[in-house]
Amino acid sequence: MSLSYRQPGLVLGPGSGARKQQITDLQRDLRKLGYLATGIDGVFGVMTGNAVRALQHDLLHNSGRGSDGDAPVRLTDYNRGRVTSPDGLVDEKVAAAIEEMLEDERFAKVPESPDPVAANREVVRQVEEVPSGRVPMPFLAGILSQESGLRHYSEPTATNADSFVVVGLDRNAPGSPAVTSRGYGIGQYTLFHHPPSPQEMDDFVLDPRANVQKAIGELQDKFLHFVNGNTAGTRADDRRAEYGRGPLRLCKYAADDPRYMSDCRRCLAAAGTTEIRAGVTSLYPGAGRRYEPTQYHAKTEYTGVPVRAAIGCDWPYAVRRYNGSGMNSYHYQTQVLLRVLNG
Repeated sequence: MSLSYRQPGLVLGPGSGARKQQITDLQRDLRKLGYLATGIDGVFGVMTGNAVRALQHDLLHNSGRGSDGDAPVRLTDYNRGRVTSPDGLVDEKVAAAIEEMLEDERFAKVPESPDPVAANREVVRQVEEVPSGRVPMPFLAGILSQESGLRHYSEPTATNADSFVVVGLDRNAPGSPAVTSRGYGIGQYTLFHHPPSPQEMDDFVLDPRANVQKAIGELQDKFLHFVNGNTAGTRADDRRAEYGRGPLRLCKYAADDPRYMSDCRRCLAAAGTTEIRAGVTSLYPGAGRRYEPTQYHAKTEYTGVPVRAAIGCDWPYAVRRYNGSGMNSYHYQTQVLLRVLNG
């Protein structure tokens, strides 16, 4: 393998004078290695610079360990003294490290599709065929739409040649360029170690149906263990404030009713709607915090939001815990409820 941008004296960065094709090639490699979310356009902009800094940070610090297990390789092993700081520039030394990562079969690469539009159509068809029962499918569809726009693969445009599996990058380490977690595919199943193992790639990145099953399992787990628990980490404070400690509610309809765990849109419509305004609306009755914008959710006002306390089940609270906790999860919950209501 010979990278077009691995040349003596060549440095890629903003305004570096590198050829557009060289920058495009770099962006494709950063995307393949899981450092660029999207943006294969031949322009070395902010996203490309952030991706390079994240890669350089890993070359300096990533030992392969994560809170959810270990990666198959240690990224620090690719450094060999080539990178001393995450400056966001790609010289011959950084390019050499990238080349070694690309050539190493243990480093699982983000896959791409030769026909992402057709592949995504097939993914949506598979989602529609998933049997209901474990979770309400309208809520699951709302989550998948929120996470990925119901896409497993990015679809190229006139200004972005991206056809790789959708990857969401979280940067939740203040003051650090590191990518702290990555969500993969239609359900954005999250890993905290990098790179994934080949088995993980085969399990839920290459297989959209398995990816959806991961999302189903995650939502079901949040419902069962993170809504009505006894500790702050296992309970939903909004649920406790609005409904108390009563038993978990799967559905307001009986199991033999044809509307059971399926007629969610009508339930949300019947619950009535409210308005949420940043700086004004409390997260829940008695909460000390109000809705406010975040780095991931810049919205300051939502209208026509279903009143979650009147919906009659606990899935809205499970949806929030699917996204974790804190301010971002309340924005997430609101947006998914709107997606379910509006179909």
